[in-house]
Amino acid sequence: MEDSLMTGAAPIAKRVAPYIVALVIAGTGIGYAVHEHHSAQSLAAQAQTLEAQNSQVTAQLSATKGQMDALTAKVNALAVSNEAKAAPSVAATTGRPRAAHTASAQDVRFKKLQSQLDAQGKEIEDTRNNLASTSTELTGSIARTHDELVVLEKKGERNYSEFDLQKSKQFQREGPLSISLRKANTKHQYADLQLMVDDRNLSQKHVNLYQPVMFYQPDSQRPVEIIINSITKDHVHGYVSSPKYLQSDLTAMANGGNNSAPATNQAANSNAQPSSRQRLPLPR
Repeated sequence: MEDSLMTGAAPIAKRVAPYIVALVIAGTGIGYAVHEHHSAQSLAAQAQTLEAQNSQVTAQLSATKGQMDALTAKVNALAVSNEAKAAPSVAATTGRPRAAHTASAQDVRFKKLQSQLDAQGKEIEDTRNNLASTSTELTGSIARTHDELVVLEKKGERNYSEFDLQKSKQFQREGPLSISLRKANTKHQYADLQLMVDDRNLSQKHVNLYQPVMFYQPDSQRPVEIIINSITKDHVHGYVSSPKYLQSDLTAMANGGNNSAPATNQAANSNAQPSSRQRLPLPR
């Protein structure tokens, strides 16, 4: 009986098997189709998402490009402005060396001219000193010590008045004038003097040691000389040399001699004149 059942079930199984296989295949196909559909929908959704993102990125790139264009325009404007500002600066810079060169050349010429003026001033000062020394030698020697002054006094050609002056605004009478010492420079050996001559106040600055200071009185053809032969702190020693006779004295002495001379000559002529004799006529 069991054998008959198995024999009867076999044809059924053979008939049903193709349907089962077909169902399995159909189910598999349906499942695959569903899967593909879902995959297609998913891909479509992803594509839309990517497209949206792409649009967003494109918009951002456009905005960034606009900003970059604006920045580029600003940079170009700044560059043009800097070039415009740099042009005058360059011109000024190129002009400054010329101005500096011109100023330098002028300084060189000024210094050269100043040195020439200084040299000429020194030559004038030396010439003045030489003239003063020569004039002193013509009028008489200068005394550097008290003993030399005594020797000059013994010659009897001029009057001498020796003095010692302290720095003061008060005047000290020496010979035909009054003297006041205002400054004594021991380092460079010179003095500044203030003189009172014929009620006139005179200033004599930078009087060197042994340098004669000479001036003429109204009634004299020979100068009055002031000689400083010692300079110490706030003190000088020297002498004043003046003519022994004024011009009026010399004129008076000359006139006195001339007046006495005619009288003497008249007396001599009267004594020496012989008596006149009568001249006799020649015989005919």
